[in-house]
Amino acid sequence: MSEFLLAAAGFVLAMVALGLLRLLRGPTDADRLMATQLFGTGGIAALLLVSVATAAPEVIDVALLLALLAAFACVAFVLGVSSQEEEPRSTDRS
Repeated sequence: MSEFLLAAAGFVLAMVALGLLRLLRGPTDADRLMATQLFGTGGIAALLLVSVATAAPEVIDVALLLALLAAFACVAFVLGVSSQEEEPRSTDRS
């Protein structure tokens, strides 16, 4: 069973590697954000599969930390994009 789980982890990592194309070629910032979220989700899935396959429960803590960092990265990206889209207000009333 552990061979199957390790193969599944390898498959997940291969699909995440294909997401690198979207990150590099993404025409918009939203495409890049979705590719970055794919990296986070795929990394978490691969770590959880490896943890179960190797009976190493400490890897689950690493996966949870990665999930937390991915959530903070998403929030930081959205705040950065929203601050760039705000237009400066003119104080000149002539």
